[in-house]
Amino acid sequence: MIDPLTATLKISSSGLQAQSERLRVVSENLANAQSTGKTKGADPYRRKTITFESEVDRAYSANLVKVKDIGSDKGEFTVEYDPGHPAADDQGYVKMPNVNTLVEMADMRETNRSYEANLKMMTQARSMVMRTIDLLRT
Repeated sequence: MIDPLTATLKISSSGLQAQSERLRVVSENLANAQSTGKTKGADPYRRKTITFESEVDRAYSANLVKVKDIGSDKGEFTVEYDPGHPAADDQGYVKMPNVNTLVEMADMRETNRSYEANLKMMTQARSMVMRTIDLLRT
């Protein structure tokens, strides 16, 4: 028989790993929000996206979450007029990354909440395991 508390820890652990990877992607996007191309007319940094999928762990009879793919946002680049910039085209326009800092900050907040929820579940499961051990000792 599979211990439900152990399965709970496994599920929460997969959630923590997935949210950690999501936070890495968001951090990379924020860090490169102003990263333009280096040469004339070059494309700037392209926003990264992350997708998750459910994975069944047969050993624990649990549905886990895992990173399915880290892709690129195919959205359009914005352009800014800056004729002195090294990446400016012949008309003086520079392509800017398709990173919206407000969207990234909202994604970071959601990631943080999901991480905290998974951490809280691990804490609760651990506490229940410890209580069970204490009951078995008496």
